[in-house]
Amino acid sequence: MIGELKDNQVKLKRIFIESKLPESLQPLKTLANNLWWSWNKEAIALFESIDRERFIRLRYNPVALLEQLSIERANELAADEQFMQRLQSVEQAFHAYMAEQPDPKSPKVAYFSMEYGLHISLRLYSGGLGVLAGDYLKEASDSNSNMFAVGLLYRYGYFQQAISLHGDQINNFPPQKFTKLPVQPVRDAKGEWLKISVGLKGRMVFAKVWELKVGRISLYLLDTDIDENEWHDRSLTHQLYGGDNEHRLRQEILLGIGGTRALHALGLDADIYHCNEGHAAFCNVERLQGLVQEKGLQYEEALELVRASSLFTTHTPVPAGHDYFHEDLLREYLYSYADDLGISWQRFVALGKVNPNDHNELFSMSHLAIRLSQEVNGVSELHGAVSQKMFNVLYPGYNPEELHIHYVTNSVHYPSWIAREWHDLYVQTFGEAFLKDQSNADYWRKIQDVPNETIVGIRRLLKQRLLDYVRETLQEDLARRGENPRSIFELVNAIEDNALVIGFARRFATYKRAHLLFTNLDRLSEIVNREGKPVIFLFAGKAHPADQGGQDLIKHIINVSKRPEFRGKVIFLENYNMEMAKLLVQGVDIWLNTPTRPKEASGTSGMKAALNGVMNFSVLDGWWAEGYRPDAGWALSKEKAYDSQDLQNELDAETIYNTFDYDIVPAYYEGGTAGQSEKWVSYIKNIIAEVAPVFTMKRMLDDYYERFYHKLHQRSAELQASDAEKAKAIAHWKTRVQQQWPGVEMVDAEAFDSDNKALQTGQSFHASLRLSLNGLAAKDIGVEVVFFSRVDEETLELEVKHPLELEKEEQGTAVYRCQLDPELAGVFEYGFRAYPKSDLLAHRQDLPVVKWL
Repeated sequence: MIGELKDNQVKLKRIFIESKLPESLQPLKTLANNLWWSWNKEAIALFESIDRERFIRLRYNPVALLEQLSIERANELAADEQFMQRLQSVEQAFHAYMAEQPDPKSPKVAYFSMEYGLHISLRLYSGGLGVLAGDYLKEASDSNSNMFAVGLLYRYGYFQQAISLHGDQINNFPPQKFTKLPVQPVRDAKGEWLKISVGLKGRMVFAKVWELKVGRISLYLLDTDIDENEWHDRSLTHQLYGGDNEHRLRQEILLGIGGTRALHALGLDADIYHCNEGHAAFCNVERLQGLVQEKGLQYEEALELVRASSLFTTHTPVPAGHDYFHEDLLREYLYSYADDLGISWQRFVALGKVNPNDHNELFSMSHLAIRLSQEVNGVSELHGAVSQKMFNVLYPGYNPEELHIHYVTNSVHYPSWIAREWHDLYVQTFGEAFLKDQSNADYWRKIQDVPNETIVGIRRLLKQRLLDYVRETLQEDLARRGENPRSIFELVNAIEDNALVIGFARRFATYKRAHLLFTNLDRLSEIVNREGKPVIFLFAGKAHPADQGGQDLIKHIINVSKRPEFRGKVIFLENYNMEMAKLLVQGVDIWLNTPTRPKEASGTSGMKAALNGVMNFSVLDGWWAEGYRPDAGWALSKEKAYDSQDLQNELDAETIYNTFDYDIVPAYYEGGTAGQSEKWVSYIKNIIAEVAPVFTMKRMLDDYYERFYHKLHQRSAELQASDAEKAKAIAHWKTRVQQQWPGVEMVDAEAFDSDNKALQTGQSFHASLRLSLNGLAAKDIGVEVVFFSRVDEETLELEVKHPLELEKEEQGTAVYRCQLDPELAGVFEYGFRAYPKSDLLAHRQDLPVVKWL
C-alpha cells in the first residue's frame, strides 16, 4: 500500500498488485532488473520477441513489459521451446558475466555525477554529460573495474519535449514510476530501507537509497521524495536542473555530502573519489569533516589525504557554465562545517574563491573541486588547454601550459551505440578478440578488406530504418499537433530514400550555432533541391526551459521546414532521446556539428556516428580536433578569422555551403550513384578504420587508470600508511614553507647584461643568484630562469625554462647558478622565479606559491 487518496465523497486506497511470472520465466525478471540487458544484443532481441510493439510503446522498458505480461502470453512463452532456449542462453551469458570478479589489487573508485544517461526508460539525464557518465559505468562494468557510483533518483527527471502547432517548445514533466524501473531499495542490517540525512538550513532532510545495477557496477541513487520530509525538501529530487540557484545548492549538498554519507552507511570505503563535474564537490568537504571529527586529524593533515585520493573532471569550457553561489547563501547551509574542520569561515570560503577577502565574489564549485583534488582533467586535448587558461587565475606566477591540469578525451560505449549489422560484420571481420581490445586500430583496419557492396548494403539498410522511423514519427507528432492531414501526407511522401541525409542532433544551446545553416535560405534551397541529387537535413534537440534563445531557434527551424521548398528536406524531430539518437547516428550519412570555438569541450555524438561508418563535418573543436582526417570527413577551421562573432558566423556559413556544394554532395552522387562510389565508400572505411577505435570507451577508461587512478591510488596509500605519517609530514612542511615564504628574497644577483648587450646565437646565458632563505633549507626552494615571447599586451608564451643549480648554502643564504644556451633567436622576456621544492609534492601546483625574483 502506497498511500490514501481522499475527496468529499469517495475514499480510495492504492494497492500495487505485482505480476507473477511462471517459475521457468523468472530469469526474465532477473535480466530486466540489471541494465546489462540494454547493451547485450541477444538480451535486447529476447525482450523484443515477447511483444515488440508494446516494448517500443513502453520505451523499451522490460520491467514495465513484464509487469503488463498477461498470464496467457506468459504461458505461451513458457511453452515455446525456441524462446526458452534463447532465454537459457542469455541467462547463462549474464551469470557468466556477473561471476567475474574485479582485480582485488585495483583501486576502488567512487564516481559521482549529477546525471546518468543509461537508457531511455530512466530519465536521469539531460544530455551529453549524463550520457558520458552512463557510458563510463557500462564500460567500467565490461572492463570489470572496482567501481561504484552515486547520483540522485529524479521523480520527474529532465523534461520531455513536445512542439506546438506554431513551433513552440512545450516542456512536459511526467512522473517516473519507480516500481516500473530496475531500481531496488537498499536495506540495512535490520532489513529496513536505508536512509541518510543531511542538514539543510537547520533542519534534517532524509533520503532513501536505491540501487541500480549497471552490469557489475552498482549505482546508488538518493531520493528525498518521502513522507519524512517537508514538501520543498521532497522536491529536491523531483527535477534535474530545475529550480533556482538555492535549489541547485541544496541538490549539490545532497549529492556530495549525502552521497558520501550513503557510501559510509553502506560500508563502502573508496580509494579514489572521482567528481564528474563540480556538482558533487561537497563530497570532499564531507570527507574532510570525517577525517577531522572521527580520525582526530588536523585540517591540514586531512586535506592532504582528501586531495591525494581525488580527481576532478571538468566538462565546461567557459567560466559562465560553472556553478557559483553567493557567500551569504553558502553561510546559511554550510557555516557549521568551518567549525567542524577547525578553521575560520573565511578560510573555508577561500576554497571556492580567488580573493577570499572579496565578500561579493561568488563561490565557485569548480574552484572548490580543484582545491580539494590532486588531479584535474579536461575532456579533450583542446579542452585541457582551455581549462588551463580558465583556471590559471588559481595559480598566479605560472603560465597556463605549466599547470597540472591534464586531459582524457571523452569516448563512447561501443555495445550501446553500434548497429547490430555493423557489430556482426566487425565480429566476423575482426574476430571476437577485438571486443576486449577495442582501441586496437589493427583490428579496425581490416574493414578495408570488406567488399564495397557489403559496406553500401549496411549503410542503405540503416538509412532506410531511420527514414521509416522519421516518417512514422512525423505522422504521429504532426497529427497530435493538429496539422492538416494533406500537409502531413505531402511531407511524408516528399522524403526520398536515396537522399544524402545530414544529421544535427544535440542540446539546442545557442553556442551550438544550429542557425548557421539558415543564414542564406536561397543557398540552402539550392543545395537540397538539385535535380536528381536530393539532400535532407534532420534536426533534433531540446532547449533548456529557461533558454529562450534556444527555443526561438527550434521554432525558426520548424517554420523554415514548413516552406514549400524545404518540405521533406529540412525536418525537426521532437523529443530527442537516446533511442532516437541511436537511429540517427547509425542512419545518417553525415553528422554535422557547428559549435562556437572553443566552446565544445568534447562532444560524443560524432564519435557514435563514426563507429557506424558515418562521416563528420564539424568545427575543429573538442574531439574532432583530434579525430579529423581529410580522407574521413570534413572540417571548419579551428582558428577564428574574425574577432567579430557575427562576421565569423557569416564566414562559417559560407564555408558550410561551399563544402556541401563542391565536396560532399558531388562525392556522394559521384558517377550517378547515391553513396556507392569508390570515393564515398573509402570515406566510410577510413572513418571506421582510423577514427572509430580512438574514441571507444575502453580507451577512455584505460586512460583514466593510466593517467590518474593508479597514480592517485599509490600516493593515497603512501600518505595513509603508518597512521597517516607521511600526510602529517607534508602538511607540516607546507605550513612551515607558507609561513616563511614571504621572507624569502633575493640578496644579490649576477647575470648576463641584457640591458646593454644582445646574446649571440650559441652564446651561453649565465646567472648567479643569492637568496635569503628566512629559516628554510636551500633544498626546500627551487629557482629557475624562464624565457617568454610576447604574443600581445596580456599574453606571454613560455619558450624555455631551466633550473638553477644549488651551488652553496651558508649563514641563512644560498647561491643558485645556471649556464645555458636558450637555443632561441629574436626578442624575448625572461625572469627568475622561486618555488617550493620537495619530493613530497605531487606536482608543482600542489603548493601553489611562486615568487618572482
